[in-house]
Amino acid sequence: MKRYRTIDEYIAGADRWRDELVRLREILNGTVLEETVKWGAPAYPHDGKKVVGIGAFKEWVALWFHQGALLEDSDGVLINAQEGTTKALRQWRFTSKREIKAGRIKAYVKEAVALQEAGQVIKPVRRKPLVLPAELVGALKKSKKATAGFEGLSLSK
Repeated sequence: MKRYRTIDEYIAGADRWRDELVRLREILNGTVLEETVKWGAPAYPHDGKKVVGIGAFKEWVALWFHQGALLEDSDGVLINAQEGTTKALRQWRFTSKREIKAGRIKAYVKEAVALQEAGQVIKPVRRKPLVLPAELVGALKKSKKATAGFEGLSLSK
């Protein structure tokens, strides 16, 4: 996946969904959110905290609400794109420019900003216990040097 440096580059690089991306950008720029690029895609934080992002995919273009699980979602439009994995992030998918309604989007953004300003957040689960396979435990017991090296690794490694 290409990482873009500007939102203009991102939109120009989209094989389809250019009109939809431009419209979503216009709507979000009409709110209190700032405009930036995070992880190579359009992002819209408020006071330095991620609120919403835009993404173009094969079958749809989407808004990603970083704390979307906290939103009321009165229109029932938000989905968890990775059920069982994603706790807070919710996606609002669009398959045509006709589906993009400024008033509805701004209402969701307003609620998301209010929640962010109130400090409401779903924090990711960190420091899950590391479960080692029996074979690795056995091998580490045989070598103090290997054990020391293994214990020196960060959890992510």
